[in-house]
Amino acid sequence: MRSTLTISLPAGIRKQLDNVARSECVSRSDIVRESIRDYLFVRQFRALRKGMVQKAGQRGIHTDQDVFDRLS
Repeated sequence: MRSTLTISLPAGIRKQLDNVARSECVSRSDIVRESIRDYLFVRQFRALRKGMVQKAGQRGIHTDQDVFDRLS
């Protein structure tokens, strides 16, 4: 099910959005949807990474070299 979300944008961002939409032959809605999807993915990734970094630190893993040493 879809729902409508109304947002306000500064004129400069709206103009950039329109230019990108026109140059890529996609709708503004498509760009905004993809942008929100990407943003939510990055937030989830950062939250998972934060938890993993804490757990790794508790096990003495602090650097890429620590990971490499454990895997070798």
